[in-house]
Amino acid sequence: MEQAQLQDKRVEKIRILGTINSPKDLKRLSRSQLKILSQEIREKILEVVSKNGGHLGGPLGAVELTLAVHYVFNAPYDKIVIDTGHQSYPHKLVTGRRDNFHTLRQYKGICGFCNIEESAYDVFGAGHASTGISAALGIAKARDFKGEKHKVVCIVGDGALTAGLAFEGLNNAGASKTSISIILNDNRMSISPNVGAISEYLNKIVLRPGYFELRKKTRGLLEKIPGISNEEIEKVFKIQERLRTITIESNFFESLGFQYFGPIDGHNLDELIPALQNLKDLEGPVLLHVKTEKGKGYLFAEKDIDKFHGMSPFDPVNGQKYVTTTKMTWTDAFANALIRIAEQDNRIIAITAAMKSGTGLNKFEKHFPERTFDVGIAEQHAVTFAGGLAIAGMKPVCAIYSTFLQRAYDQIIHDICLQNLGVIFALDRAGLVGDDGPTHNGPFDIAYFRAVPNVTIMVPKDENELQHMLYTAIFIKGPSTLRYPRGSAIGVGLDAEFRELEIGKGEILREGNDLLILGIGPILYDAMQAVEELKCKPTIINARFVKPLDEELILKYARKIKNIITLEEATINGGFGSAVIELLGDKGIKANVKRIGVPDKFIEHGKPDIQKKLAGIDKESIKIAISEMLSKK
Repeated sequence: MEQAQLQDKRVEKIRILGTINSPKDLKRLSRSQLKILSQEIREKILEVVSKNGGHLGGPLGAVELTLAVHYVFNAPYDKIVIDTGHQSYPHKLVTGRRDNFHTLRQYKGICGFCNIEESAYDVFGAGHASTGISAALGIAKARDFKGEKHKVVCIVGDGALTAGLAFEGLNNAGASKTSISIILNDNRMSISPNVGAISEYLNKIVLRPGYFELRKKTRGLLEKIPGISNEEIEKVFKIQERLRTITIESNFFESLGFQYFGPIDGHNLDELIPALQNLKDLEGPVLLHVKTEKGKGYLFAEKDIDKFHGMSPFDPVNGQKYVTTTKMTWTDAFANALIRIAEQDNRIIAITAAMKSGTGLNKFEKHFPERTFDVGIAEQHAVTFAGGLAIAGMKPVCAIYSTFLQRAYDQIIHDICLQNLGVIFALDRAGLVGDDGPTHNGPFDIAYFRAVPNVTIMVPKDENELQHMLYTAIFIKGPSTLRYPRGSAIGVGLDAEFRELEIGKGEILREGNDLLILGIGPILYDAMQAVEELKCKPTIINARFVKPLDEELILKYARKIKNIITLEEATINGGFGSAVIELLGDKGIKANVKRIGVPDKFIEHGKPDIQKKLAGIDKESIKIAISEMLSKK
């Protein structure tokens, strides 16, 4: 006993993570060493995320599960698909990216999500939830067509199951009879607490620990019986599985065609590893249900899993964010305005898709809990649900990140715009978002809304204009969008009273003859600083509305000033600048137009100032464009 204790102490002194360069290195470790490694991984994640910001709760909860999967399967030969990518930090640490992990979410550093260009171990890129099952099934089918033998595993969170795409994937995978292993990481959370019947169902499933250990012991006993073949043993287990299905309550996943196992403790390697080993070679669709705790191993994250889903840099000692600014955020400006408007108008209903805190609706909920709806990761449902509210006389406000609203484009067109319903789309995180990178950037909303009839598109230059636009949207009979970026607002004062803006009318910020600058959004402030530094005298117009454009105002100045610059923090293809060029072309006005916006490429992750420079929409890029335009006079 004493010798064993001394050996355990010696093991504890070894920093195991430093020896792990690939999943192959995991296979030489004992269970006790894997448990020590789990703690080291948590320490590393906490160290880096506290400095760089990033997702914390999900990765901390997925440590043992990740180790067990890589211990049992043989990546990259076996294909491991990680849905969403929030859970991928432990995966990255054991697949050759340990030494660069300190660059997580930094420019030219490790991506915060799975990235197929970063590593052969990242099988499918994912920053949006619920894509994993469908992708994994496609990979498995391709394997079958090609006559290959590798395993395909998909790790998917329970939050992703609120999305329709996950159900579509499960339904097709179960019916296909294709050999694929789905591991359901059930932590009872997405970003906000999970909602809906599926969440309740998962929480009601009775924990049945020790099942796989019993199965293993049974197999060992059968193998000792003289004359019994492996084929006969397998027949026994098939009968046993059928009996299990009969004696245990009807199972949703089995009804879809999966062999269901679990739930088991997702932090217990002594349960996880035997379970995965037992199901590894099973034919057909298999689902292993594991229970984990989001934020596992870090007390503050365990207590406040909503807050620690995604964090800016924070003090790991007390779990508090470092204060970087005292300015109001755009999100706060939206939430505060919505609360004030809702106090005056009881038709206002707020809807979000698993993003209550991210969109500021947690503040709204404190005032109007009965008028706040979090529908889970279900943007399509959120939009059509809003349509139902609108057609019944309510005024729904869908507060959804720009990047996530893309998922509901059909519903936007068919259910809202076609019927000209008065739904307000509040698009948070519009434009470039920084460290989360291209999966979360939101530059496309202007382009995808511009193509659709009946919609009014508004873009505030500052937080004061935002509150007036939100108020204005209440009076618009049809659909409208209000887009604003992530982070601190401009810092202007707020009018005490709301003002209804005239639809489709811009404003002149300054007049001059050097050139014409037409813009939308806070980028106009960069432009005004640029012209001050260059000491030039352009006319600067805040268009306010992308659709409808203030044609009268734009044409008035475009007829006399032929050098024109358009500004937007949105994709240049089909955006505000394109609308201006189309207007000038339709009216037969010839002009020299320079469009400044997000170019036709995905902008990689990095700090917002780096992203803006890469996109050519920072103040220095604007100054260069103005100087070049002035030289053409």
